[in-house]
Amino acid sequence: MNSLRTYDIKYLKGIGPRRAELLKKELGISTGYDLVRHFPTHYLDRSKIYTIRELNDEMPYVQLRGRFVSFNTIGEGTKMRLVGLFSDGTATMEVVWFRRIRPIRESLTVGTEYVLFGKPSSYMGIKQMSHPEIDLPSSAMAQQPVRGVYPLTERLRNANITSRQFSAWIATLLASRKTIVDPLPQSVIAENKLMPLGEALAEIHNPTDSERLSRAKLRLKFDELIYIQVDMLRRSMRRKNISIGHKLTRVGEVFNRFYKECLPFDLTGAQKRVIKEIRADVNTGRQMNRLVQGDVGSGKTLVALMCMLLAVDNGLQACLMAPTEILATQHFETISSMLGSLGVRVALLTGSTGKRERQSIHEGLRDGTLSILIGTHAVIEDTVQFKQLGFVVIDEQHRFGVAQRAKLWAKNEISPHVLVMTATPIPRTLAMTVYGDLDVSVIDELPPGRKPVETLLRYDEQRAQVYRAVYGQLRLGRQVYIVYPLIEENEKLDLRSLEEGYQIICDTFKDYKVAFVHGRMKPSEKDYQMNLFASHQADILVATTVIEVGVNVPNASVMIIENAERFGLSQLHQLRGRVGRGADQSYCILMSKHQIAKTTRQRLELMTQTSDGFLIAEADMQMRGPGDIEGTMQSGIPFELHIANLATDGQIIQMARRAAEHLIDKDPTLSLPENSLFARELAAASSGIRDWSRIS
Repeated sequence: MNSLRTYDIKYLKGIGPRRAELLKKELGISTGYDLVRHFPTHYLDRSKIYTIRELNDEMPYVQLRGRFVSFNTIGEGTKMRLVGLFSDGTATMEVVWFRRIRPIRESLTVGTEYVLFGKPSSYMGIKQMSHPEIDLPSSAMAQQPVRGVYPLTERLRNANITSRQFSAWIATLLASRKTIVDPLPQSVIAENKLMPLGEALAEIHNPTDSERLSRAKLRLKFDELIYIQVDMLRRSMRRKNISIGHKLTRVGEVFNRFYKECLPFDLTGAQKRVIKEIRADVNTGRQMNRLVQGDVGSGKTLVALMCMLLAVDNGLQACLMAPTEILATQHFETISSMLGSLGVRVALLTGSTGKRERQSIHEGLRDGTLSILIGTHAVIEDTVQFKQLGFVVIDEQHRFGVAQRAKLWAKNEISPHVLVMTATPIPRTLAMTVYGDLDVSVIDELPPGRKPVETLLRYDEQRAQVYRAVYGQLRLGRQVYIVYPLIEENEKLDLRSLEEGYQIICDTFKDYKVAFVHGRMKPSEKDYQMNLFASHQADILVATTVIEVGVNVPNASVMIIENAERFGLSQLHQLRGRVGRGADQSYCILMSKHQIAKTTRQRLELMTQTSDGFLIAEADMQMRGPGDIEGTMQSGIPFELHIANLATDGQIIQMARRAAEHLIDKDPTLSLPENSLFARELAAASSGIRDWSRIS
């Protein structure tokens, strides 16, 4: 495949310099490798001839055989169109062209038999087909019965570049390579019963039957995923072998006193297991890089605090970085109160920290008298220097850019241990790909005394009933969140806007104070409104999803989510996690229009049936694709996926992971002769990618 990487497609017959420039600009295709990896999105079956009488608007692309009866040019200038009347003996239909009218008209003749291939439609009861492919019967019969449809842009279509041309270019390119050298080691191909690469490429672009096409897809998906898995495993191995870390062998007075005197409740079995896993990491002398997943309220912060106390007992400092000021403040207040009179100095550093206090914090960090720093992005400023930073906790890590987190490494000669926390459940197969270079721990139990949130699906016509229930909770002194998907009215989407909703809530609950917060507010305004709610000066918080992460109000017992059908399952689960944080029974009410799609109703009903965040995340990824999870992963998938799908190819991900582990176990450096081509292809595929694994 390496020779394809250097082959300039402008030399390929039918492309040339101008088309090559357009393909590079529109699709990023500049080499033979790029071209053969531009896979069809779906396939069209040209084995059947339909009749015009059979056509309807719901049909996909179809093939017709008949003759043009007449042609007529209608309109002028940019509104000109060519209309041909086409008949096959069963009925007639209009064939319409909106561009390249003159050359098309000159190429077609009345009375000649043609084969048309296109998408049927209708206009004012008249059957139509726009810009079909047109062949003489002899030419049409010579074509493959199943043909791929390639992703195209409008500019490519306007330049008369079609799926058929892509298919021809790729066939020419593959034919010019009598053999394609397969970089995958023969042992991997044999163990996994994979189709050879050359066959797979030929089959994916020019399928002969469905069984061989499935095998070709498996091979090409496997290729993309094994490169990712091998790269992840090697980065993880490199980090563990090279990155020296502080040995936290001492369990001293601070940790023991906290455990005996300050624990608010007994640790769950899951918390004990994760602490044990972390202690094993920090005793190796290598830098720890561990991801801790746990649902909202599972006790991740307590685990993080106890691990930071291990650092303190070993003469080191610890730092917790949170994505928002309000979350950092809540962590500071929680940790300060839990530490009680242990004598551990803790400080909060945010953008709002005053000059005098900031100076005191800087001095305490430099001389080592300040043991634990909690803050926002402010903790990575160049002016923040630690005497000996040993342990870093990053909360809701996807909210931070990788380069921002990398700045923590400049604070120390020896890399601090890193604990990454997330309350966003990540499906196992996605975690295996996205965070494959991290060690992963899961806290899958809730602390004792927490009651599961009762989730209800209600429709707009039941709003009065919902508001009566809200009144009941408010009279008990509880607080309520009401979340909207928009800030301003959007007629096209027909959603209740935040501003309209705020006014309705104020009018409906006149005896109660209502706070109002959204993402477009200035940070100071947002914090003011949030603090009104957090301090119970406000009873109801009307908000957008800015409250999805980082608001801890144990007294809030009701979460109403308007237009719940517009949210993904994982986002609904995150919002639901804002309630149920106290000892009282809490409720999450999903408000929706009654007229929604069947699949949407199934999503919402799943929310009412389970509170298992991992089950929900798996279902969300299956229904919606990896979407936001991919978009927020800062360690990044180091290779572009052309055919593999993280949402639906879980079995192939696991297959590739096992193969990668076997390969690396036998040859960690990929230096054996049988792995040399694979190593070269891996290097070419990952060239220019910065290794962020140490700061994930």
